[in-house]
Amino acid sequence: MELNEILLYGIMIMTILSAAIVTFSNKIIYSAFALLLTFTGFAALYIYLSADFLAVVQILIYVGGILILIIFGVLMTQRMYDLSALTAHNSLWLTLGGGAAVAAILALIIFKNSWAPLVDKSFQATTDAIGSAILTEYLLPFEIASLLLLGALIGAVYIARAGDDAK
Repeated sequence: MELNEILLYGIMIMTILSAAIVTFSNKIIYSAFALLLTFTGFAALYIYLSADFLAVVQILIYVGGILILIIFGVLMTQRMYDLSALTAHNSLWLTLGGGAAVAAILALIIFKNSWAPLVDKSFQATTDAIGSAILTEYLLPFEIASLLLLGALIGAVYIARAGDDAK
């Protein structure tokens, strides 16, 4: 085995084990920190798939934004030293049955499709093409989406402020 294969298998094992910790941990703070490793593992897998833009977006948005928000939410709603917040779980048999059903569907998809042979090509950055497309061909939808998100942010601040005045 080559070094990049060993690294890929290590990243896959880390991602799967951290996702299992997210799923089966009884303490919500442990699940939140394991989610950090899961998101980072997915970003590393995106890099192996030559999807550098998706890897950067994964790190910036999920790890840098959403996950930090989740961790702050967990830490602010409980005492920081109190790790006794337990998460509710479904039955182990229900979880294993659902996992087996998903695995059966994936196996059916994998074995019923004819896959094209792999082409060994060098890494090519995708950010240039995506950036050019956003700033030329898709500029109007991009700006409309940004204005919509700005309006939602202003509305959320207004609703939060209105709740403070009512107290």
